[in-house]
Amino acid sequence: MAQQQNKLWGGRFSESTDEFVQAFTASVNFDQRMYAQDIQGSKAHATMLQEVGVLTEAERDAILQGLSTIQQEIESGEFQWSVALEDVHMNIEARLTELIGDAGKKLHTGRSRNDQVATDIRLWLRDSIDAIDAQLLRLLQGLLTLAEKEADTIMPGFTHLQTAQPVTFGHHLLAWFEMLVRDRERLADCRKRVNRMPLGSAALAGTTFPINRERTCELLGFDGICENSLDAVSDRDFAIEFCALAALTMTHLSRMSEELVLWTSAQFNFIELPDRFCTGSSIMPQKKNPDVPELVRGKTGRVNGHLISLLTLMKSQPLAYNKDNQEDKEPLFDAVDTLHDSLRAFADMVPAIEPKREVMREAALKGYSTATDLADYLVRAGLPFREAHEVVGKSVAYGIEQGKDLSEMSLAELQQFHSSIEDDVFEVLTLEGSVSARNHIGGTAPEQVRLAVQRAQHRL
Repeated sequence: MAQQQNKLWGGRFSESTDEFVQAFTASVNFDQRMYAQDIQGSKAHATMLQEVGVLTEAERDAILQGLSTIQQEIESGEFQWSVALEDVHMNIEARLTELIGDAGKKLHTGRSRNDQVATDIRLWLRDSIDAIDAQLLRLLQGLLTLAEKEADTIMPGFTHLQTAQPVTFGHHLLAWFEMLVRDRERLADCRKRVNRMPLGSAALAGTTFPINRERTCELLGFDGICENSLDAVSDRDFAIEFCALAALTMTHLSRMSEELVLWTSAQFNFIELPDRFCTGSSIMPQKKNPDVPELVRGKTGRVNGHLISLLTLMKSQPLAYNKDNQEDKEPLFDAVDTLHDSLRAFADMVPAIEPKREVMREAALKGYSTATDLADYLVRAGLPFREAHEVVGKSVAYGIEQGKDLSEMSLAELQQFHSSIEDDVFEVLTLEGSVSARNHIGGTAPEQVRLAVQRAQHRL
């Protein structure tokens, strides 16, 4: 009988938990990372219990001091975690009782592990969101700095990975910025729904003790209280929502990674990544592999999997809490870690990208990237767009046959396709003329890139 009597819930049981089942059902090996939030929640709960008369001041003070001692023990590595005590909550409560006696047993009055763990996860995720936001902000600021620096750098823009029109490198970087700034908005929006307090819902129906949930909410810095006790203990929408935004943010980082991998290849040779973000080959001494972008691209699938895992976890659960929900933590924890570390790596790496400006410019001269500019020129001369499209198509076909870009043709060669073409056509056929002509909000003109950077700084 000794084993089940040592458990804080063992009174109803007549035999010990099977040793394998004990290990199989325990969560302390992974949920102990929420120790600070568990202690934070317990301190607020004890403070509230004293204020409503459930605890004496002496009991509250003993609990608060004991919890502080436990936190010091955990952070110094002295704390002894026990699988037999199942989870972070039981481990801390058992140690508290060892330290201060019966007052420690009173801490759980008016709450359950169900609302306790729901509170801990929300507190932990709130802290994690703030840490992720700091890395995301660093990355966004780094992108803006680089975009402004490269506002005049011309590169080919692609559709279908085929040369389409010339753009500026700064404009391309600002496209990355727009993707990630939406992710930051989603992160802030998710935080609002994370920051709701379940504590006080107890197991599922509330408690008979005269608790003051508003006070606990204030102490813990929540924006509001979960209004329904059944929903409060069983809801994991906030974790699913976080994993959804994490998957989308990782997808954006993966798209960026794909371009970085392409651009560092010998076939593109558009950029150089610093050696500290790359590795070599064990057999090919010439290799410089873009491991950071490749790994981030690979880790995206991992975070996508965590989203599906949590959706599947919740899809068939009846109200209220079920043991299934123990499986929410490892996917959530890993999604947080993966997103945070990926953003940190990119925030360090992106500002250090070294563009090869001449290579980019030479690439933009290939593939007839100013063909649309010639069509626009003809439209301004009075041709219907479809007729202009056909004229330019014939001129490109001629260029392919002759091995000439449009800008390399003589005026006489161009005029054989339409008589309205004059000397001023070469102003639009140059790369600089092409990008500068797109001088409107959202356009690739260097002037617009710099203005966009200024607006983006205000958005941040």
